[in-house]
Amino acid sequence: MAQQSASGKLEAQLVRPGQSNSTGDARALYLKLFSGEMFKGFQNNTIARDLIMKRTLKNGKSLQFIYTGRTKSEFHTPGRSILGNDDGAPPVAEKTITVDDLLISSAFVYNLDEVLSHYDLRSEISRKIGYALAEKYDRLAFRAIARGARAASPITKSGFVEPGGTQIRVGATTNDSDAYSSTALVAAFYDAAAALDEKGVSSDGRVAVLNPRQYYELIQTAGTNGLVNRDVVGTALQGGNGIIEIAGIKIYKSMNIPFMGSYGTKLSGSGGTAAPAANSAEVQLTKAGSFIGEALEDADNGGAIHNDYGTASQFGAKSCGLIFQKEAAGMVEAIGPQVQVTSGDVSVVYQGDVMLGRLACGADYLNPAASVELYVGASAPSAF
Repeated sequence: MAQQSASGKLEAQLVRPGQSNSTGDARALYLKLFSGEMFKGFQNNTIARDLIMKRTLKNGKSLQFIYTGRTKSEFHTPGRSILGNDDGAPPVAEKTITVDDLLISSAFVYNLDEVLSHYDLRSEISRKIGYALAEKYDRLAFRAIARGARAASPITKSGFVEPGGTQIRVGATTNDSDAYSSTALVAAFYDAAAALDEKGVSSDGRVAVLNPRQYYELIQTAGTNGLVNRDVVGTALQGGNGIIEIAGIKIYKSMNIPFMGSYGTKLSGSGGTAAPAANSAEVQLTKAGSFIGEALEDADNGGAIHNDYGTASQFGAKSCGLIFQKEAAGMVEAIGPQVQVTSGDVSVVYQGDVMLGRLACGADYLNPAASVELYVGASAPSAF
């Protein structure tokens, strides 16, 4: 109800739930909400973690992977001792993956902002930190796979020939638009499946990762071309997370594969009718030797990187998709994705907390024969 003030004006009687016993500071009882800082953003947004070989490293800086070449069979000569093949097969090589320096993403949360915010500020920031780490994780893994597709076998013993990586051209022209042709993509998938079969790569765990525009182009023709097998239909088909297969290869979509010299693509880059608004930025990442948000791609950055992920210029502008089996690459994790939050005296001094997401990992290709890179243009991207 209202009451009359000393000046004779009517004033509403406000309820101030932030006051203690209806006196003093009107915000005194407004406390911050704490959600436990569950770090789910990483798990929900990385796809590479479950598609390649992942190992946890303890008490060391690197992990050794052993690669064993093929051996032969031979007929036994009566009376001859069996003491192993005369060629000393199988040959063995190693691949060592080193953990890069600590990968971090952080934010400072000011206490007053939390008090005044109408949403759970910490939960939102924590999720975005998870997204950032997941993006970097996938980019490193996919770059390693692309590099492996251009590499020779680690087996170099004289007289032994082991298969290396595979690069398959999409389409019959030199146009970039071939990368978005569903017909050309389907043909490339079957070519890749045949190549993997010929190289003795297991059919278990074969996957592909395409740019979103390529993926949705395939979905649009999934019911008509007769070549794309659908596990599900309806709403699930529209969801677009590994729900279609070509030649037994399950397909995923990601903005984090090296694609046409960048991550992602321009909004109008597919040659379609879509175009960005005049007052908005195009959905793209920089080209010509620079990857947005990738300060450590073209430089050692003070020794932070201990594996070769290549540079933007080495990936070129023609790579347009990856097809691989689980053995194509490995990821070594010394510190899994974690969230740390300051407290105590630090929070008092700065009147806020630093939220930190951290991850210590390293990636590299393992078995080149299990990697296939799709490309457009007259010639395949060069190895490095």
